[in-house]
Amino acid sequence: MANTPHGGVLKDLIARDAPLRSQLVAEAETLRDLRQLCDLELIINGGFSPLEGFMDQQDYNSVVETMRLADRTLFPIPITLDISEVERKELEISPGRRLTLRDPRDDQALAILTVKDVYRPDKAKEAEKVMGADDIAHPSVAYLRNRAKDLYVGGSVQAIQLPTYHDYVSLRFTPSELRTHFKKMAWRKVVAFQTRNPMHRAHRELTVRAARQRLANVLIHPVVGMTKPGDVDHYTRVRVYQALMPKYPNGMAHLALLPLAMRMAGPREAVWHAIIRKNYGATHFIVGRDHAGPGKNSHGEDFYGPYDAQVLVTEFKDELAIEMVPFQMMTYIPSLEEYQPVDEVPKGVATLNISGTELRHRLKTGAAIPEWFSYGEVVKALRESYPARTKQGFVLFLTGLYNSGKDSIARALQVTLNQQAEDRHKNIQRIAFVSAELSRAGAAVIAAPIAPYERSRAAAREHILSSAGPGGNFFLIHVATPLEVAEKADRKGVYARARRGEIKGFTGIDDVYEPPKAADLTVDISQQTIPEIVHSIVLLLETNGLI
Repeated sequence: MANTPHGGVLKDLIARDAPLRSQLVAEAETLRDLRQLCDLELIINGGFSPLEGFMDQQDYNSVVETMRLADRTLFPIPITLDISEVERKELEISPGRRLTLRDPRDDQALAILTVKDVYRPDKAKEAEKVMGADDIAHPSVAYLRNRAKDLYVGGSVQAIQLPTYHDYVSLRFTPSELRTHFKKMAWRKVVAFQTRNPMHRAHRELTVRAARQRLANVLIHPVVGMTKPGDVDHYTRVRVYQALMPKYPNGMAHLALLPLAMRMAGPREAVWHAIIRKNYGATHFIVGRDHAGPGKNSHGEDFYGPYDAQVLVTEFKDELAIEMVPFQMMTYIPSLEEYQPVDEVPKGVATLNISGTELRHRLKTGAAIPEWFSYGEVVKALRESYPARTKQGFVLFLTGLYNSGKDSIARALQVTLNQQAEDRHKNIQRIAFVSAELSRAGAAVIAAPIAPYERSRAAAREHILSSAGPGGNFFLIHVATPLEVAEKADRKGVYARARRGEIKGFTGIDDVYEPPKAADLTVDISQQTIPEIVHSIVLLLETNGLI
């Protein structure tokens, strides 16, 4: 039986607002818009229950000061929508204003925000209270100080749709979907494991041990939103998790992805993570040593104590109503050929371990990674994304005074992309050259220039077929969306500027687009959805034996 949501009710705004969807879609097209994604998704799918929108000033101040909403509900992290003063004036943002919130990746309308207030936060206080220090060595403080805009907008949202993803769709569950899965599988107790890193044998052992001790199942719930700068990319990590899942006893564990933007806020973040996993239906939550810690501060000291997160979660255990499972540090005992918790190993018994730094060094140099540390399938996935130095690409960044010779050196190295723009035909040839080099190295290359001329496309095809070696697989896909549809969807007004004569040589207005004579695939977003088009391209690649 899934856990009761935080606040008592799962705020699934997608389900709540489904009867109004057509009306909201129509209204969204008439409103001014802002672009927002990660926090918005967890607001509208219920992951941030009991929130139903972005925090107004009263809730924000209360959360920063006391870790509670204005109604005294425990919620430790401020969930805010930042805007600039220019945006406030241009969009005329004020209480009562309705704004469309769009996915910045594809411009799709996700929700409509009804503005309650616009306020100027005290960023220094937010950094001190929430992150523990106003220190830009902390990634979230750096974001707050350098990237977050000056004003916050508070207000409730009405949901139109969830964001569309094209990666790992089968692993993306909303809280409602995951709760339904638990019910279907008759899972009464679920131990959730939070991670932003690849998993190895020790992680598998500690999660299995936690589940067996509590007669529970395991939810592997990795973050695939924004994490700490320098972390392994989520594509690689998910391949690692997929390689690891068959190592669990059959039926014990389930993998689901969490689209969370982490704040690396240590103790507060651990409480927040517990609330989120409770909303997803988990009954138990593993809290690690230095949970969600960002590392060292500007003085070379840890931002948080190693067990501060566990202490704070324990402090609020009654309100959280999700049982904390302390992360047990596991170590390998070669004489027994098994992992055990460090505090259970008798004194004098030899143990083995590999630190994260040592693992990165071995991946970087191609040194062996022992089977006792990780599974062969996991190591293979990591090496595919992080090959040894001799197989890595590189960037040559040339700098110097004018006429120092750096431009001549660059030309000799065939680095031409930063040269002054030439005509469209030559630009397409530059794209073809780079694509061929990447494809020859085994990369999957996606290039999307306008490429209006048949001769340019033919030359690009010829270059790639003749120069890319084994990677010389070229597919021309004609996106045959009618001009009127493309023009209607142009919210930036570029077509309008071209029609007024402000932009010269604009394809489709005063310059010709020559339709391909022999496209490998023709698609049209006015007749097909993006997922349908992506699927047709995947089928094309599969038919040709490339995936």
